[in-house]
Amino acid sequence: MESLGKKLRTAREEKGWDYNFISDETNISTRYLSALEKEDFSVFPGEPYALGFIKNYGEFLGLDPKELLQLYRSIVIREQPVPVEQLLRKPSQAPKIIGILVGIIAVLTALAIVVFLIPRVPTERIEAAPPPERTASEFILTTDFLERRFYIGDSILINDGNISYRLVFAGLGEAVTITTPRGPVMLDLGQEVTVNLSDDEFHSLRIFAADFVKNDSLSGALLRFEQEFRPQETGFIDIPFETVSISRDTPTVLLTSLNPFPFILQTSFQGFCLFRYQILFELDRPDRNERFYQRGEEISVTAQNGIRMGISNAQAVRMQVIAQGRTIPFDAGGPGEVVAADLRWVRDEDNNFRLVFIRLE
Repeated sequence: MESLGKKLRTAREEKGWDYNFISDETNISTRYLSALEKEDFSVFPGEPYALGFIKNYGEFLGLDPKELLQLYRSIVIREQPVPVEQLLRKPSQAPKIIGILVGIIAVLTALAIVVFLIPRVPTERIEAAPPPERTASEFILTTDFLERRFYIGDSILINDGNISYRLVFAGLGEAVTITTPRGPVMLDLGQEVTVNLSDDEFHSLRIFAADFVKNDSLSGALLRFEQEFRPQETGFIDIPFETVSISRDTPTVLLTSLNPFPFILQTSFQGFCLFRYQILFELDRPDRNERFYQRGEEISVTAQNGIRMGISNAQAVRMQVIAQGRTIPFDAGGPGEVVAADLRWVRDEDNNFRLVFIRLE
């Protein structure tokens, strides 16, 4: 039967994936991924962590988690130092009694030698050397995402316009402790929390404890910070699609043609975002679509004439138009910007058609 480690390694290599890619997708440290394939379970803080990582890793590779857990249990049983038959067999009491008597005599003899024969020598107190001092570091979150190893006293600074928020890595015991503007938060291994930075909950921060060893502050903790800009009560949500007007901004021209043709709007999300769209000028598709999207999700919309859309955080989307074998990427707006816009065909003064991205007021 194929071993647990070989089964995981074979599945990973067949897909052509390395540890770094899998770690980014599953939030499992590369150290633990390597240990699973080597069947070295001593690196895990406890058996529940090993079982959880085996299940998550196996599901990501498309393997049967039940089969993998059975292989793990067979390894644990195989590594028991004493056979079950010997544990069930009742040993003789005579050798045990003799061993106890011999041990008592040896201890009494050693005590007599120490008390009567060895002169007492004054001992000097030996103090352990203090650990080397380390200067705390401060990191500035300049993008939506930051992942690195933090040590006690290290901090991260998040700027939001004229306001700055500072979070400090305060302690590492059974859990990680981080002080925030909203008070201290504690994270266990593999746990994620969301901290609202602004009073209106528009700007929040997701914190994930990716890797650490409990009660080992010298090793630090691998932490991930990700900004989120949630939709405010005002913005495109309150703008009726039927009563918008064109902004004074110059529209972005994506395609030019003698005649309009169908196109695909492909949107990938880099963070938390509320996205709304409606197909324009197609009577058989009058409905409006709206939902919240998370980092890593994608959506593709096909239209003949145009699409009207609303975006709660323009920096959280990556957009491109696909038509007639061409792919044209374009920007919807800036960080935290709420955008209402049309992507549609318009006729110019030369009687040609242009596919333009037009901001709406």
